[in-house]
Amino acid sequence: MERSNEDSIMDIIRKLNEIDYINPEDIPNIDLYMDQVTTFMDEHLCACKRMDDDKILTKTMINNYTKNDFLPPPVKKKYSKEHMYLLIFLYYFKNVLSINDIQKIFKPLTDMFYESKSRDVTLEEIYGTIFRMERIQTDNLTKDILRRFKASQNLFPDVKDEEEADFLSRFAFICLLSFDAYLKKQVVERMIDETLSDYKNDKKEK
Repeated sequence: MERSNEDSIMDIIRKLNEIDYINPEDIPNIDLYMDQVTTFMDEHLCACKRMDDDKILTKTMINNYTKNDFLPPPVKKKYSKEHMYLLIFLYYFKNVLSINDIQKIFKPLTDMFYESKSRDVTLEEIYGTIFRMERIQTDNLTKDILRRFKASQNLFPDVKDEEEADFLSRFAFICLLSFDAYLKKQVVERMIDETLSDYKNDKKEK
């Protein structure tokens, strides 16, 4: 059954490499109405869906983001290019972080860089830099996943039943990835808490 495990992981890797990242050049230079925003996100991030009927972004989500101060309100019901950058960041964050943590990190981001003319970098430059970094990270992640997959195989050589051995190999692989994700999530949460603390202190000093 080891071969079936290998086929399975290679299929997952191929799908991982198909995951869409929205190229900065693909983001429209014109302001968009909400329907146009959701359509754009669905078209460009469709490979990220786990199920075909999953929604990438809905009107309710956008309204909630605005209501909870994650997203600046639209101007005359239209969303700017800067709104789009924030919405893309929100899409990725909402899959791994709590609403409270997203709020903590988005407050200083929008305060400092949304429609700011006095900063050294713009939101567009921030998004572009992170976009390029994510493309590199995908290649590194693929290699790391394969390494962990190989480490998870044949960990239980005494198990003779093929079905049981197959399950245990998959279970071990899932555990390795889950523990890695857990540790990284712990780092992210602590970084967010530190960022919020530093931001509050800076605001008080000013």
